[in-house]
Amino acid sequence: MFMKYFARLYSAMAGPRPVVLSGPSGAGKSTLLKKLMKEYNGVFGFSVSHTTRNPRPGEENGKDYHYVTREAMQAAVDKGEFIESAEFSGNLYGTSRAAVQAVKARNLICILDIDMQGVKNIKKTDLNPIYISIQPPSLDVLEARLRARKTESEDSLQRRLQAAKVDIELSKEPDMFDVVIVNDNLEDAYGHLRAALLEEINMVKKINMSS
Repeated sequence: MFMKYFARLYSAMAGPRPVVLSGPSGAGKSTLLKKLMKEYNGVFGFSVSHTTRNPRPGEENGKDYHYVTREAMQAAVDKGEFIESAEFSGNLYGTSRAAVQAVKARNLICILDIDMQGVKNIKKTDLNPIYISIQPPSLDVLEARLRARKTESEDSLQRRLQAAKVDIELSKEPDMFDVVIVNDNLEDAYGHLRAALLEEINMVKKINMSS
């Protein structure tokens, strides 16, 4: 009885607390996210971001990103339809309010995979997420990972490395993140990520069982 009442109260509070996951490209965010969503199927929902960049090989529209034109995305940003947006390497990226609300409405923990500029923007909102930073063990390791992808031009790779330097330093600022995880070993990093979210995971599982 109490859990059913709490479930209604929880829903009235706009659903589970979202998770902001940030870190440089190549830090391993996507791999960790896939493991998390596989182990906890029916607990997490992925907020699909918008971007004006072209899809990479194997990426799907509506699954990896919503791929849109710059004109369409800028118009939506100007209308206040995005929680955060940023420009990187000549392309716009952003998270729409509708994308987050769609996940929360299903009583799932909404995951937002965003960059540092997006983190700063979200801190100005009332979203109140759990902030988690995924960092590489070093810039040398990060560079090796990015080169192994073979998806970046040299100019693009150097821009990503420069952005990563800034990202790493900002992640050390007090109160920027609730948890900072260095992804040196995938299983260890995943263990830290799971532990950081376990309380919220258990709460959602209990509510889903009682509803």
